[in-house]
Amino acid sequence: MLRPVRFAAVSALCTLAFMGNLSAAAAQDRRVPSSQAELQLSYAPIVQRVQPAVVNVYAAKTVQNRNPFLDDPIFRRFFGVPGQQPEQMQRSLGSGVMVDGSGLVVTNNHVIEGADQVKVSLADKREYEAEIVLKDSRTDLAVLRLKNTNKEKFATLDFANSDQLLVGDVVLAIGNPFGVGQTVTHGIISALARTQVGITDYQFFIQTDAAINPGNSGGALVDMSGRLAGINTAIFSRSGGSQGIGFAIPANMVRVVVASAKSGGKNVKRPWLGARLQAVTPEIAETLGLKLPSGALVANVAPNSPAAKAGLKLSDLIVGIDGTPIDDPNAFDYRFATRPLGGNAEIEVQRAGKPVKLTVSLETAPDTNRDEIVLTARSPFQGARVANISPALADELHLDAGAEGVVVTELADDGTAANVGFQKGDIIIAVNNEKIARTGDLEKASKTGSRVWRITLVRGGQQINVTLGG
Repeated sequence: MLRPVRFAAVSALCTLAFMGNLSAAAAQDRRVPSSQAELQLSYAPIVQRVQPAVVNVYAAKTVQNRNPFLDDPIFRRFFGVPGQQPEQMQRSLGSGVMVDGSGLVVTNNHVIEGADQVKVSLADKREYEAEIVLKDSRTDLAVLRLKNTNKEKFATLDFANSDQLLVGDVVLAIGNPFGVGQTVTHGIISALARTQVGITDYQFFIQTDAAINPGNSGGALVDMSGRLAGINTAIFSRSGGSQGIGFAIPANMVRVVVASAKSGGKNVKRPWLGARLQAVTPEIAETLGLKLPSGALVANVAPNSPAAKAGLKLSDLIVGIDGTPIDDPNAFDYRFATRPLGGNAEIEVQRAGKPVKLTVSLETAPDTNRDEIVLTARSPFQGARVANISPALADELHLDAGAEGVVVTELADDGTAANVGFQKGDIIIAVNNEKIARTGDLEKASKTGSRVWRITLVRGGQQINVTLGG
């Protein structure tokens, strides 16, 4: 019975001796600070400079509480339907960054989505009502403008060139986690160009281990020059708290959204390629004779688009843009979307195993004759917002470039269309054997009061036939 104890004691002595040797070796790598200045090394000067430009964003919206019993026809028959349902105020909390001295703030779209009221609180505790200038769900960014500022000039952050960031660079995250107040955390850039996050259309995130928690959304990721490197947007977490994996939207993408807001636009203006791209799988790479499954394969080219005019063809493999290698379609989308409008981009292509360089003009997609309407007649489409497909809308919703018909752009939560299973991006091409070419056609069809609805739609490139009761 004593042997295990003796063995443990001997092991402990050996361990202590080994740890002692390690400690001695580690001590040789340490040194006493050689000056008073080294004792005072701190991030404080950077924080003091940038903190006034980081704000707290409070959003509120009114929702109507709905009693689930009201959906029961027996309950409604015997007890009637109350005329007015109680309302409740839902609140959300996030952060933002002042990017223009006149009072322009950038934050995450999900922070203010659906809000009836938005307030911004500055670092010095002053509060302002704010109006939503621009929302861009594709990047999960929104731009706000402070009201009643009396032409005051506010502290701002300058944009860094996020394409020059390197893995290992030290960064600071500033925001309002859990509503405790403005907080600064530090870490490094853990990875760049993360494309499998699944948050926005443009999958090209900065990953950092600086602690980011709920409430940090929309806050600043700052480099050691005190410039805005990115907007903190999401975390990977199983607990809901920081686990050292946070994601930020690169500053170069934020710059594009802010520029559109400053120009007075309600939508972000970005270059349009006019081609649908797909990832290169190992099987496709083997077929094409590639050593690595990288690049963006052209799956479709829209007629008269910049891609078509540049000579881009089906099955071309895009491997670079303006000298920057392209690993996948997400990388290309980001690089192309952050190019300035009005110029050209040089795209490097592999065609039948040979390199080809194409010059693509950087122009916006045409966005005419959407004729967007909300369908209100009693039908399976009630509560759906629909629009005619334009090149801009096709690009926004990732539809095939040559798609025709009427597309669902939004669904009311309490509408019939959402309840029967329609989805954003569905293209309605026929109702009861009648072709649907324009929104007016669908509005007319929805008012027929049919007892049976035979609907043909396209979802994800696949045609689906649906029959619903009236």
